Amino acid sequence: MTRHDSDRAAVRRCLGGDSGAFAELLERYQNQIFSLVLRMVRNPADAEDLAQDAFVKAFRNLASYDPEQPFITWLFKIAHNTTIDFLRRKRPETVSIPEDDSLVDRGLSAADAVVGEAVAERLLGSLTPLYREALLLRHKEGLALKEIAGLLGIPEGTVKIRLFRARELLKDKVGAEAA
Repeated sequence: MTRHDSDRAAVRRCLGGDSGAFAELLERYQNQIFSLVLRMVRNPADAEDLAQDAFVKAFRNLASYDPEQPFITWLFKIAHNTTIDFLRRKRPETVSIPEDDSLVDRGLSAADAVVGEAVAERLLGSLTPLYREALLLRHKEGLALKEIAGLLGIPEGTVKIRLFRARELLKDKVGAEAA
């Protein structure tokens, strides 16, 4: 049985009154949801609250889940919207996104890696939320372009443009720092 089939079966059981079925989904996806939210808000306490809020919203709206779509994409969208609402209530200068591990060369010494992670964090933090989010969903979460488009409610071409522009901005920023 595929994960998608297992998720659909758990949703059906949950809608049928099996309280343990949602616990299965929670156990399966809590780390991914927490990780996504944490990278967006950079505060573990806020991330924990937001992840919990996302799961509560998912549970309350489980009947609206389309079983033809992957459950994780639907859940990511709820977590995304919950986090974006939270970020909109905060002052923008108090919120940043941590480093994307793919931007840091793991072959460096420990000291160089710490410096590299700090630079990556600062560079990503300098991008607008639209570009940061696209990069995180693609490279950190490994979502396909189509999944990102569905999650963000934008055309696939817009996702490609955001990723391209984000990468170009990062290249420019790295070039400026090296000069």
